[in-house]
Order: sequence, then C-alpha cells, then structure tokens
Amino acid sequence: MSDTRTFLVTGGTGFLGSGLLHRLVHDGSKVILLKRSTSDTGRIKDILDKVKIYNADADTVSLERIFTENRIDVIVHCATNQGKKLINPLAILNANVHFPLELLQLASKHNISCFINTDTTLDRRVNAYALSKHQFREWLQACTGKMTCINVSLELVYGPGDTGSNFIGYVVRELLRNVDALDFTLGEQKRDFSYIDDVLDALMKIIDTSRGMGKGYFTYDAGSGQVKTIREFVLLAKALTGNSRTALRFGELPYREHEFMDSCIDLSGLRALGWKPQHTLEDGLRATIEAESMRFGQSPDGHPETIQRTA
Repeated sequence: MSDTRTFLVTGGTGFLGSGLLHRLVHDGSKVILLKRSTSDTGRIKDILDKVKIYNADADTVSLERIFTENRIDVIVHCATNQGKKLINPLAILNANVHFPLELLQLASKHNISCFINTDTTLDRRVNAYALSKHQFREWLQACTGKMTCINVSLELVYGPGDTGSNFIGYVVRELLRNVDALDFTLGEQKRDFSYIDDVLDALMKIIDTSRGMGKGYFTYDAGSGQVKTIREFVLLAKALTGNSRTALRFGELPYREHEFMDSCIDLSGLRALGWKPQHTLEDGLRATIEAESMRFGQSPDGHPETIQRTA
C-alpha cells in the first residue's frame, strides 16, 4: 500500500538505510535523502532518480533549507558513526549527537509528526559510539511532548550486500578467503544476530503503525529472537563456508572493558504490532555467504566457490 507521507532519511547510502530507502520507494512514498557529498551511492543507484537528494555538508545547503523547501512528515535517522579505526571522539559526537539533535530541533520547529531513531543495545560504557547513541536517545525522549518519538534498538545486523567492516562481514569474508587463522575472545558473549530483511520488515511495520501513535516516546527492539554466542556464530559460519583450513583461536583476544555478555533484545513490542522474524541464523548466513562468494567467483555447476589464499 502506498504511503503518501514524505520521509526524510539519513544514512540512506549505508547497509540498513539503503534497504529502507528501497522499501519506501517501492511503496510509493516520497523520499528525501540527506547524505554527505562524498557518500558512495552504489547501493541505491537504481532508485537515484526516484529520490530527492540533499548533501548535508555542501556549502550551499543548510538543514533549515530542507525543511523550508519540503513538507516532511517523518524523519528516519539511520546515519551513524561507529567509531571504527580510532576515530576522534569529537567526530563521533558530531555525527551521533550534534547532527541528529539539530534535525530533532528542526523537526520540532517545523511540526514534523514523527522522528524514528535507529539505536544500539550496547552498554553506554563500552565505547564512545555506544555512549553517543545513549546521549542522543535521552535528547529524543526530551521531545516526546512535541511529536511521536520512536527509538529502535538493534544488535548485530547482517545480510547480503553488507560490504562494511562489521564483525559478521569480517568473519565471513576471512573464512571465504581461507586465511590461516582468526583470533577471537573466548566468544561467550550472547548476541542476537539480526537478518537485514527481518529488520527492514520491523522498521516498515513501525513506520506504518506510527500514523496512529500520537505524541510520546515509544521504544522497540528489532532482531531475530534467537540468541547465540559469538563462538556458536563463528563455528556455524566456518561450517557453512566449507572452510577446513582456518584455525579459530578463541581466547587470544581480551574482552572489551564493560563488555556486555547477554543480549537484551526484547521483541514483545514488535510482536504486539503483528511482526515476527522470518529467518534463522543458518538461513541468513547461507544467503550472506552465497552473496559474498559471488565476489570470489562461481564453480561450473553454479555453486559459489572461494579463492584459496592466505591473509
């Protein structure tokens, strides 16, 4: 069913955001993408002509202008800085707090009906990224008297097309490359591995339901509901890739300070909306591995094969 509302989406060139952009465009919604001028638009090249684009860092564009030139109904904030490669904490703060806070203030000023934020389940003490996400969540809660404020917490999202540097993609790619060894912690942490299609289904369900929520703060967790340890995930990934070479060295790395050991995903809120996950970890990993294998080549019978090489 077509959604006649206008959506402003941040992070729409990333893994999660690009999937959401495709869903919204497919549904016939009017979509505005707010991105950096240097963002790679490869994931959305097929729908670029169906999306109105603003570059947030361009000298000629201010965030205020986006709101004065368009009647925006819903903001979906997917952009984030995860603090990879020892990024300066100030850069994380600007991306994860200052930028969305400016959007939130403009949303209030221009009477936007709904602000949806994608969040993390990480404890705020784990790293600067987790702390910054927690800080913006508190700002979002402070605006509940002015609009519908929805916070969606995610854990480990994965699936075909994720070419980023997250843990799941890294493990799959290294196993497909048949590297000599991979070092891990003991792998006792329990996590919810969330397949991308299930997460997108959840976001679309929340977006559809948001029409009748009214003003206030609403929070949902999205995931698979199937908690596995990191060790269980790695062993399953190795089996599904057919890798018999790589040594998995559990216990070689220390746990992070304040590492959280148990998943806190609670799907009751989404289940109450009529949503439920459709993919097991094995199903999702098979699809992810098959897609990633295509980058290495295919066997004559059409089945994915890997390149035999060491790191």
